[in-house]
Amino acid sequence: MTDEWYAVRCVFRWTGTEERPYEERITLWRAADLGTAVARAEAEAREYAADTGVTYLGLAQGYATGVQDLAPGCEVFSLLRDSSLPPEKYLDRHFDTGGEHRSVL
Repeated sequence: MTDEWYAVRCVFRWTGTEERPYEERITLWRAADLGTAVARAEAEAREYAADTGVTYLGLAQGYATGVQDLAPGCEVFSLLRDSSLPPEKYLDRHFDTGGEHRSVL
């Protein structure tokens, strides 16, 4: 079996700040299967947490890209979520809550 690329999202909680934000990181792993990629990502997540003083919350969601060679425009993560919310409320609830830390371009 040839290795392919997997993306794994891990969730963290910052503990050294008053705001205590949550962080989602998506990392890419070349592996023979999803289980191996997730195991590697979780090991890296524990190292990242130890090095930065954040808490790894133990959530890892993996995604098989289905490709062996990444190229511009390759989908590296996808998550389907059922919701009865209309689009604007869905975005407000899950992605644009006002609590995001982001740079203005």
